[in-house]
Amino acid sequence: MFAPPFSVSSGIALELLGLGGTPGTSGTPETSGPGSFLEVGCGTGIIAVSAALAGCERVTALDISEPAVRNTVMNAERHGVADRLTVVHSDLFENVPAGRRFDTVYWHSNLVLAPPEYRHKTIHERAYVDPGYRDHRRFLADAPSFLTENGRILLHFSNRGNTARLNAIAAENGREVRELRSLRVHEGDDLVEHVLLEISVAEPS
Repeated sequence: MFAPPFSVSSGIALELLGLGGTPGTSGTPETSGPGSFLEVGCGTGIIAVSAALAGCERVTALDISEPAVRNTVMNAERHGVADRLTVVHSDLFENVPAGRRFDTVYWHSNLVLAPPEYRHKTIHERAYVDPGYRDHRRFLADAPSFLTENGRILLHFSNRGNTARLNAIAAENGREVRELRSLRVHEGDDLVEHVLLEISVAEPS
């Protein structure tokens, strides 16, 4: 988990999704108003709670970390949205209730690519390192199964990830990747470009 006060990525995610309260960015269709929202890797729950506060009628938040699940539950209760926010301990979509479909599926991914044989040294590392992009492959393959008829898959990525590899995996799984919006910010000495991507099923050729 990354504590929002000490991680700029949480605020950037809110901006990219239109939940940040900045004029011109709030109220985007994918994150506000009636509908359902599924967040993969919810961490502290800031995105899931913000989506519920923005008007999403049904929000489900997933995380592989049990402390993250507990944190999100507490934040949902603290902000008065526990009645419409369900938190599930899950490795990606593994424990999503059968038959559930969502208008938006969102993941701020563990985008740092490591060699396939790499083994995480800490639990914290798992939040940002994906050996061989195995998690990304699973996400791209499985996410469409959890969409409503006109639902959308959104992926928060950045230039600290391997875009070429992501696009290759998407193509292998019959997916298309489109950039919706981006935001450049200084993180330490680095200028990092964060992007919100939309993933869709490629049309048959």
